[in-house]
Amino acid sequence: MADATYYAPQGGLPPQTDLLTDRAVVTEAYTVIPRGVMSDIVTSVLPEWTNTRAWIINRPVAGGATTFAQLIVEVAPGGASDHPEPQAEVEGFVFVTQGTLTVTLGDDEHVLTEGGFAYAPAGSTWTARNDAEGNAVFVWIRKRYEPLAGHTPKAVAGNEQDIEPGAMPGTDGRWRTTRMLDPEDLAYDMHCNVVTFEPGASIPFAETHVMEHGLLMLEGKAVYHLNGDWVEVQAGDYLSLRAFCPQACYAGGPSNFRYLLYKDVNRQIAL
Repeated sequence: MADATYYAPQGGLPPQTDLLTDRAVVTEAYTVIPRGVMSDIVTSVLPEWTNTRAWIINRPVAGGATTFAQLIVEVAPGGASDHPEPQAEVEGFVFVTQGTLTVTLGDDEHVLTEGGFAYAPAGSTWTARNDAEGNAVFVWIRKRYEPLAGHTPKAVAGNEQDIEPGAMPGTDGRWRTTRMLDPEDLAYDMHCNVVTFEPGASIPFAETHVMEHGLLMLEGKAVYHLNGDWVEVQAGDYLSLRAFCPQACYAGGPSNFRYLLYKDVNRQIAL
């Protein structure tokens, strides 16, 4: 994984000579936010953060994904937050795509570089700061935790490059998944993975299931099949998929196609 790359938005504005037509679209089944949308004028200032701005790329809304919020956060040198999560019932997952971010989880401090991640359980104490000279950029996923009797999640930190990816069956390892939270541990009600396709590899069927998804493209390009539509995506683009949205893809090359995948673990089956 030493050659892994991670796309991070740089802001700015397109020139006045550019056409305004782009690939951005919102449908009843999915949303596409192209990387060109990540301009300065759509950033937000977050409470309890200093020297920080964010692109909010998903939040629970009527007609959209309902289980999670997702942000891309840029922290300038010296920027920090001692109380990043304002809601005690909300868990958080951060994934660094540029620079270095120092995260404390309880009494433990972790210096996260590109590919580094941290999971903070709901109600836990955590902080984040940028002690480096350049900007730190990270993806922040927030979800209202769904407790399960007898199971308590623990804080987790690491780097996806240090985790052995699992090959999907029948693919000779050309489609593989790096799982940063243990999917077999019922204490966790979200999955956060890095999914890798080598050029030409594919999801060979239209997955249709209850999980909502957030996909941030980290590297390469692909063609996604979403609810009957073909959508081109590249590094820096974002997809939000509603429950039961049919999905499949082909990796386009010439490099690997990789994305950060959030999906919820839906415990609510009662009517």
